[in-house]
Amino acid sequence: MPEIALFYGIRITMYYDDHNPPRFYVEYNGKKALIDINDVCVLQGALPSRQLKLVLAWCVIHQDELMQNWELAKDGKPLNRINPLV
Repeated sequence: MPEIALFYGIRITMYYDDHNPPRFYVEYNGKKALIDINDVCVLQGALPSRQLKLVLAWCVIHQDELMQNWELAKDGKPLNRINPLV
């Protein structure tokens, strides 16, 4: 599961050959969540409120890049790093 971003202790990853809807995985301090890229919402899991707000804002900013990585992952190609939230 390649890491595509890391910021403020928040790790963002994406699986190869994952199923729809387009999604990415988030880990922070032992908490995990699955985020829908298109709807920018939590599909499963939970994060602390502050970290969730950061992740969702980051998702909106990088939605196009996340979708590009989703397509690359479906094709089994290397994923691109995405700039962290600063």
